[in-house]
Amino acid sequence: MPATILNFPPKIVENAIEEISKLPGIGRKTALRLVLYLLKQEKESTENLTTALSQLREDIQYCGPCHIISDTTDCTCRTVTRDLTTICVVQDTPDVMAIENTHQYKGLYHVLGGVISPIEGIGPEDLHIDSLFSRIEKSDPKVEEVILALSPTMEGDTTAFYITKKLKALGIKVTTIARGIPIGGELEYADEVTLGRSILTRTIYD
Repeated sequence: MPATILNFPPKIVENAIEEISKLPGIGRKTALRLVLYLLKQEKESTENLTTALSQLREDIQYCGPCHIISDTTDCTCRTVTRDLTTICVVQDTPDVMAIENTHQYKGLYHVLGGVISPIEGIGPEDLHIDSLFSRIEKSDPKVEEVILALSPTMEGDTTAFYITKKLKALGIKVTTIARGIPIGGELEYADEVTLGRSILTRTIYD
């Protein structure tokens, strides 16, 4: 009598593995371990995770002026404790978190949502660049300095050059973080000491 082939893993488990393995840096083996871990947890624990993920998609907002992920569309970084005359321009929200963890910067932020990349068909009009210029022109108190905290890649430098050219026409002081970040590296992966020193020793962008 031929041996019966087990239908393993079950379809429900396979679906969970398939979805989790789509996350960055997670292969099928890791996804399987995570699924089996979740199955061993209390029902309330997995329900809390499901609710958190659902709220992440349904309820997340973006700060109107800054474009930072937030619970509200109101500006979350415009407080009396921040320097309202300085704006730090970054590529995405993880960069904001990385800089905040250094405890060296007290100004405002502006998230571009990416960088200019002709190869990928991403131009200035696809990013939050025009809103940066509009924000500066309407600022009160007047913005005096814009810090370009973009990753030192070809795309990052292209974006920085474009923004600098526009801002200098407005008479705004433009600086860039010191190149303590390795060329070709991503800002969000830099250690806090290096990133903190880069903020403190920022230089004029030429």
